[in-house]
Amino acid sequence: MIQLLLASGVSAVVAWVVTRVLIGLLSRRGVAQPINEDVPAGHAGKAGTPTFGGIAIVAGVGFGYLAANLTPKGIFTWTGMMCVAAIAGAGLVGFIDDFVKVRDARNKGVTKRTKSIGLILVGVGFATSMLWRSDVYTTISFARFDDVGWDLGEVAWVVWAVLVISAAANAVNLTDGLDGLAAGSGAIVFGAYVFVGYWIFRHFGDYEINVGLDLAIVAAAMMSACAAFLWWNAPPARIFMGDTGSLAIGTGLAVLALSSSTVLLLPIIGGLFVIETLSVIGLVTSFRLFGKRPFHAPIHHDLEAREARARGIESDRIEPTVTIRLWILTAGCAVVGLGLFFREYIRNGGIG
Repeated sequence: MIQLLLASGVSAVVAWVVTRVLIGLLSRRGVAQPINEDVPAGHAGKAGTPTFGGIAIVAGVGFGYLAANLTPKGIFTWTGMMCVAAIAGAGLVGFIDDFVKVRDARNKGVTKRTKSIGLILVGVGFATSMLWRSDVYTTISFARFDDVGWDLGEVAWVVWAVLVISAAANAVNLTDGLDGLAAGSGAIVFGAYVFVGYWIFRHFGDYEINVGLDLAIVAAAMMSACAAFLWWNAPPARIFMGDTGSLAIGTGLAVLALSSSTVLLLPIIGGLFVIETLSVIGLVTSFRLFGKRPFHAPIHHDLEAREARARGIESDRIEPTVTIRLWILTAGCAVVGLGLFFREYIRNGGIG
């Protein structure tokens, strides 16, 4: 428990301080996030807001993880270190994308292919290193390694891991469209994974995963880094996380799910990210088949526009309301996911 508190506390302090320093530094240099032309008109006022805030989240998890494991009882596990490395790697991919956006002063960074290749490299590096040095299970699983139990074998599992990491990273990236939405939702979902990791640690005999505590430490560090960043990113945001942060958050969720054999549980705990992604897929499909855009996507922009019309006010004034409602939805998804996680524990013979 002390290690979890250390990871959480140090991560929060580092992320808070680094974010504050970034705001001052980037504002003086005029480093700002270009605004997408497709978003509601109320977002135009955000032009000039600094970006690259995800650097603080990555720094927070790195220092938080180190602080927790440099204690007398700390044990650096290969799984924990690879999770942090994957988060940092995805953050680097996002940083390059953010850098190109700022350099070119437009909301188009590197090409989709380049970003995909970057995430693939992160995924392959994580998956192969896990197979080399850890006891990760290569099954498709819901809440433990054998409750679905489809063994993919090593090669197919690497492909599976790459798909999971790419999907999660892009899902969080799509969600990052309102001030505080991705950071707040990320903190909630990582909080759920603190519970998952610690439960696995306390019930090792039922899960046969010997790195539960280290997974909980990574999740605690990410939870607190997101929460501390939210201090400055809450509406109206003083800084954006950019792709640096959103890709790191999504990858963090994916590697925790892969390492804890809860990949099929992740879409429930992180239900908001799934809904956001499906809204984009639905809009693209509708446009290609019928040439119509029946709603805004990602879905948070549609909710924002509908609520603004219903109240007869500008969309930027309704943004905090939509953000808070989606945080509540995220919390509900996390509770349902944890309930199913515990149900599977009981169903498989756990005593509670």
